[in-house]
Amino acid sequence: MSDNSKIEWTDATWNPVRGCTKISPGCVHCYAETFAERFRGVPGHPFEFGFDLRLVPDKLGDPIRWSKPKKIFVNSMSDLFHEDVPDEYIEKVCRVMLAANWHTYQILTKRADRMAALLQGKLRKAAKASHIWWGVSVENRQHGLPRIAKLRSAKPAVAFLSVEPLLEDLGKFDLRGIQWVIVGGESGPGARPMEAEWVRSIRDLCIKADVAFFFKQWGGVRKKQAGRRLDGKTYDEFPEQSIATVPSSSLLLGLREEFEIA
Repeated sequence: MSDNSKIEWTDATWNPVRGCTKISPGCVHCYAETFAERFRGVPGHPFEFGFDLRLVPDKLGDPIRWSKPKKIFVNSMSDLFHEDVPDEYIEKVCRVMLAANWHTYQILTKRADRMAALLQGKLRKAAKASHIWWGVSVENRQHGLPRIAKLRSAKPAVAFLSVEPLLEDLGKFDLRGIQWVIVGGESGPGARPMEAEWVRSIRDLCIKADVAFFFKQWGGVRKKQAGRRLDGKTYDEFPEQSIATVPSSSLLLGLREEFEIA
């Protein structure tokens, strides 16, 4: 979608899938749906079909086209593990991520059951790759906390949580096997409020467990004014990143030919 993202915790977004469907309270004010539906019916626009789920094979090769190493948020406008995305297509996405290993990939899902099953099966090689980070959304206790256990069961090399929008106090929860936690409040019209104590509780759990903590935003209707400082500090922590050498021009050309990239 973009090789220059404004999302605070990534550098670029890559959307080989577009569109999604709501499955939990965290989806109520989906920014991606709001954006996509503005362009429904506009001929030739990437979101001509609004937020209807669509595979976009032409976008599969984007990471290979980008020779400069980036942190890439995979499917910022969808969910790779949506039930209507075939296993075979998810495998193609993973083959690209494994081949273009000079990037760091951040995959986030609310469909933790399917992701965990595939990471323990067809995607086992991708699960073990340290440059591919696998994450789940955690918006509340009922829907979000069970996803953490599912993620942990898959034992990926790098596992993370996106606690955004944080809708209630999560209490104490287990961070074993988790390397990174992002926290943020909901933003935009109708944004549900987030209490500072909820954020502090998660920060303190991360400090105790030695887990990288990233505070993205307070959110609200005027998120820029609210900012992203917590108790006078900006939290910009990341897991340790693996570093791979960018291939030579000839090797890059070979990858483009292998994946049939124009």
